[in-house]
Amino acid sequence: MILRIFYILLFATIFCFSGEKNVTEMVLIPAGEFTMGAANAEDDNPPHKVSVDSFYMDIHEVTNAQYEQFCRETNNPLPEFWGIDKYHCGSYFPDYPVVGISAYHAKKYAQWIGKRLPTEAEWEYAARGGLVDKKFPYGDDLTAEQGNFKSEGTLPVKSLQPNGFGLYDMAGNVVEWVADYYEKDYYLKSPHDNPKGPEMGKLVVIRGGGWHSGKMCTTVYGRNCLKLSWVDIAVGFRLVKDIK
Repeated sequence: MILRIFYILLFATIFCFSGEKNVTEMVLIPAGEFTMGAANAEDDNPPHKVSVDSFYMDIHEVTNAQYEQFCRETNNPLPEFWGIDKYHCGSYFPDYPVVGISAYHAKKYAQWIGKRLPTEAEWEYAARGGLVDKKFPYGDDLTAEQGNFKSEGTLPVKSLQPNGFGLYDMAGNVVEWVADYYEKDYYLKSPHDNPKGPEMGKLVVIRGGGWHSGKMCTTVYGRNCLKLSWVDIAVGFRLVKDIK
């Protein structure tokens, strides 16, 4: 207990007095065209050609340490599950992905750090890692060495194998918010170039599957959604940045 309190105070001191933002390493995702979606009876149908411009993407999900710094410096509330050990959410799990964050607060963090949430198309293109017509970021299967799914909880970021673009946890660990509002039939009318989703909506898309998801919920094309203000024990986010 004494060590834990010391750990919390240490990180709080670093965040409050360092004056520097804890910024994630990013990689360049090259522009390209890909087939988005899958041929099935779900809302990720029909497959359709999409082109995206180049952008930078965080190599891992936003961590507890990074999000805590944001909260300390802006007086935003700490995550819903902060301090609950079984969700690895708190100061003593600095390198674990933050959970319990709404899309609204993910966007506030993004603005503070000078980035943005990825579009759904950017997220899927990046998750595929350059592979074509594959279910997962590594091929047509996903192993426990590649993705954290159907497990007891989150793992520290960068614990497992990166995909072809050098991105970690694009399948599993935590489900990730993206920028798009959700519409079940959006793929029927999605534009070819840099689609950004519907202009309005009550639900926001989430991608990638999380630690308690089944394997088939972690595919590169699988879609789900939550309310803008909703928080979850397995939902976090990562960010992107435009190329100027």
